[in-house]
Amino acid sequence: MRAGFLKAVRGAVVAALALAGVATAAQAQVLASLPTEPGLVPKAEAKPIAAWVTFCEAYADECAVDRNEPARIALTPSIWTSIVTINRRINKAVEPMTDMEHLHVADHWDLAEDGYGDCEDYQLLKRHLLALAGLPRRAMRMTVVIDEKGEGHAVLTLLTDRGDLVLDNKTDTVLPWHRTGYVFIKRESQDTVAWVSLGGATSPATTANR
Repeated sequence: MRAGFLKAVRGAVVAALALAGVATAAQAQVLASLPTEPGLVPKAEAKPIAAWVTFCEAYADECAVDRNEPARIALTPSIWTSIVTINRRINKAVEPMTDMEHLHVADHWDLAEDGYGDCEDYQLLKRHLLALAGLPRRAMRMTVVIDEKGEGHAVLTLLTDRGDLVLDNKTDTVLPWHRTGYVFIKRESQDTVAWVSLGGATSPATTANR
């Protein structure tokens, strides 16, 4: 266990964002190159992952939906810098460990408070920090996919004015959803504390890989 990990990583991210200031020329170029394209279209209501329900009981604020918040993130060079910085920092800071190895349970969602976690813990922590940086939580939705191994995996989808972008612990590159190679199953609703189908294959019961 790394005591005080969450507090330390919050401080490190705040410092990194302050140093970053405005976007670098390279980051601004990447942002400018992103096409404006349609995002995923939610369909019927879907059953949430069981571990998410338990997470919401313990972290109600992290699951709350404020319909007064924007439904999409208006990307600016500064916001893009925050997204790229936080994605990279958390991917480096959290030590990958499955819930079975870590906690001896099949699936458990949290904010990687002790510095260890699997896919969903990375993404929940990223959303927590991006929300602290001022991004609308309503436009950042936890999402379940089937990955390249055919396994359940969790990513964070950012609904933006340039389409749906994906934050993933498997890569530091922020990708449009259709370039990830994943099958998109379901994600959190933007309107209520529930989940919606994205039309993919049969949903996995857990997202318990690294």
